[in-house]
Amino acid sequence: MTDEPLPENSAPASPDATGEKKHRRRVRYSGKNPRRFDQKYKEHNPEKYGDTVAKVLASGKTPAGTHRSIMVAEILHVLAPKPREVAVDCTLGFGGHAREILKSLQPGGKLIGVDADPVELPKTEARLRELGFGPETFITKRSNFAGLRQVLTELHLEGADVILADLGLSSMQIDDPARGFSTKFEGPLDMRMNPQRGQPASAFLEKISVEALTTLLLENADEPRAQKIAPLLAGKKFSTTKELSNTIAAALPQLGKDECTLSIRRVFQAIRIAVNDEFSALDTFLRNLPFCLNPNGRVAILTFHSGEDRRVKKAFEAGRRDGFYSEIADEVIRPTSEERRDNPRSSPAKLRWAKKT
Repeated sequence: MTDEPLPENSAPASPDATGEKKHRRRVRYSGKNPRRFDQKYKEHNPEKYGDTVAKVLASGKTPAGTHRSIMVAEILHVLAPKPREVAVDCTLGFGGHAREILKSLQPGGKLIGVDADPVELPKTEARLRELGFGPETFITKRSNFAGLRQVLTELHLEGADVILADLGLSSMQIDDPARGFSTKFEGPLDMRMNPQRGQPASAFLEKISVEALTTLLLENADEPRAQKIAPLLAGKKFSTTKELSNTIAAALPQLGKDECTLSIRRVFQAIRIAVNDEFSALDTFLRNLPFCLNPNGRVAILTFHSGEDRRVKKAFEAGRRDGFYSEIADEVIRPTSEERRDNPRSSPAKLRWAKKT
């Protein structure tokens, strides 16, 4: 008999004849190991089930509801945060990068954690508060990173000494079917970083033309089969992620499983970028970035596909030509082979950095 909290789909305990609540068993899942996100109760409770979480990590996977920060050592090296400096993590996520930067800022330093996700931001704030980072050293602001300049103004700061932007999707978002990002599990076709704003992916696909979707698949994801896939998706109604992924797979019967899976991921990526207007937000962020850094300030940006990396590279090169940056990364920094093996989700990551004049 276990004492685990009941999943959302289980019935609450009911009173017996004496008025006391009877203990209800946790809903069982089929097979040896849980497959659904909401069934992985041990992974959601790492404090109690550390051994289970350790096994998941050792297998190269990410425990449900968590995120493994990428290239932490490399980011700390290029940013070199120091005591009494002001840092901004523009994409706070699970807080892994912020936690390590905060350690280097003490004593006297401060980190502002910015994130647009209203679901994950309060969880991460609570997590970092439990580690001892009070409001005098750690502040959170709910905003897209494109609004960094406004965030600094609201906090009466002229600039920051350290700025980090990790443009990858957090594992908590990918793995939770309810968020609508997953290509593996059934969930509503949403894909919004902030579920309280904008239109979900389902509405986006209903309204877009074949020509526009073809262009979008090429520009946002370099999808080589864009012309074949777009007519089957544009103007159509899809309610769930599975409906969309199955339709894409049906359009590509000649492909092997691995190649088909890659195409499905690229299509999801392209739609997600459009739904969240990610390239527009990135362009605004890069344009304002030199004015958000203090003299000798450092910025590091972690990208995960060519469209993002091209924008960052060109912005840094232009900034150096115009005298905003004294130094920039001439080559991208990639994860080590060990990190790629231990955390396969790190494989596409590219890190670029710049230093303010």
